[in-house]
Amino acid sequence: MRIAIITLPLHGNYGGILQNYALQTVLKRMGHTVETVAFPRELKQPLWRKPLAYGKRLIRKFVFRKNVHIFYEQWYNATQPLLLRNVWKFVDNQIVTRTVSRFTNIHEGDYDAFVVGSDQIWRPIYSYRPITDAYLSFARNWKDVRRIAYAVSFGTAEWEYTPGQTAQCAALVRLFDGVSVREDSAVKLCKEHFHCEAVHVLDPTLLLSAEDYVALFSDKLSEPSRGQLLTYILDETPEKNHIVQKLAGHYHYQPYRANSRFEDGDAPLEERVQPSVEQWLKDFYDAKFVVTDSFHATVFSILFGKPFIVIANKARGLSRIESLLKMFGLEKHIVYGEAELDVSLDYALNRQQLQARLQTWREESLGFLRNSLE
Repeated sequence: MRIAIITLPLHGNYGGILQNYALQTVLKRMGHTVETVAFPRELKQPLWRKPLAYGKRLIRKFVFRKNVHIFYEQWYNATQPLLLRNVWKFVDNQIVTRTVSRFTNIHEGDYDAFVVGSDQIWRPIYSYRPITDAYLSFARNWKDVRRIAYAVSFGTAEWEYTPGQTAQCAALVRLFDGVSVREDSAVKLCKEHFHCEAVHVLDPTLLLSAEDYVALFSDKLSEPSRGQLLTYILDETPEKNHIVQKLAGHYHYQPYRANSRFEDGDAPLEERVQPSVEQWLKDFYDAKFVVTDSFHATVFSILFGKPFIVIANKARGLSRIESLLKMFGLEKHIVYGEAELDVSLDYALNRQQLQARLQTWREESLGFLRNSLE
């Protein structure tokens, strides 16, 4: 079967890239031909939109004192290839993509099935504009094609759609042959707002084994471990830094980062270059303890059996992390603030118990995929 994966753009997000790689790998192992629909990396502003776009940015910068780039597209196209060159190398080598300028470049008959997912592709603030693209609106009148949503995420337990978006997406969901979601809260949201029965499944990254990921970096020349306490913090704050220092002091571990200062626009450019995906994975493999505020960093801490703390990150959505921890009975690993940190707790993982739960969830999740594609 010819399958197209529809997911969020593969830019610099390690978790987003690896969930795409994992889903592609699983579908290929099932015997399918798989491509991921991608968009050009270079940003372009249509000529007719430039006066309006630049005018808005000028007002935001000089009237509202916002830190924005007036010529954002030029800035992005000059900096991102440098900062993400190591990450994009993995995408180019490991993920089969089909680049289109818009979804309407895809024609009926190109594919036998579409698999939408995973990550927060059904969250309006992160997804395509319009959000209906993530529901295959371009293929709404196609007859002989299967539509599957695999481990899609709304990112939060709150409903963020407008009434118009809800009505449009509910109509499109009724065309799907199978709908599965990544969080238990999303099962409820689908029922309440789309009147749709969704299945709770694993994030694609958890469908592969730890050994599958080790194989990606085991033959690569990568940096030796730089410490014992790995940090992967997306939104740094003084409080999160205090938590890291407390744990480092308690365990006598040297902290080291899995990411660069990528989002720090004031940092020198060479300090913002993101490490390769292979190095990112190896950092988790080498760690003795992990501190993060990221969903997928939590996933790889679990896969590699590492003691970890995940700091609640409300802005990016809590329900997805809370649901993940609940799946494996790891609720004690989330910390909602520095005052809640208890360094005396044993954060070691019971690997035998984890593997048993993983096996059960994998069988159910893979079963959903197979049945939906039949």
